[in-house]
Amino acid sequence: QVQLVESGGGLVQAGGSLRLSCTVSSGSIFSLNGMGWYCQRPGKQRELVAVTSSGGMLRYTDSVKGRFSLSRDNAKSTVYLQMNSLKPEDTAVYYCYAADWDTRQYWGPGTQVTVSS
Repeated sequence: QVQLVESGGGLVQAGGSLRLSCTVSSGSIFSLNGMGWYCQRPGKQRELVAVTSSGGMLRYTDSVKGRFSLSRDNAKSTVYLQMNSLKPEDTAVYYCYAADWDTRQYWGPGTQVTVSS
């Protein structure tokens, strides 16, 4: 059973930066194809932020292109989301996401990101 542990959320002023980390604490990162991040704002559905595949595909939602960068370090069993030029509208709970080769999905518990204006 894959377990995901997130870290790096917090409070930052607009224009600032944060880096979220998601580590595979149980299971192997090599059993996972897709990994990435979703976010959920109050009263809204969870939505994609960025996702990568083991083959190197990268996909970003339009609102974060040019500001956020997703990377995967298999040696550390970790994916990172570098968030720059943060805006108040980026405020949300961010969830690490993973999918294995059988398309089973796994989620982290979520980490709060708050951007003050």
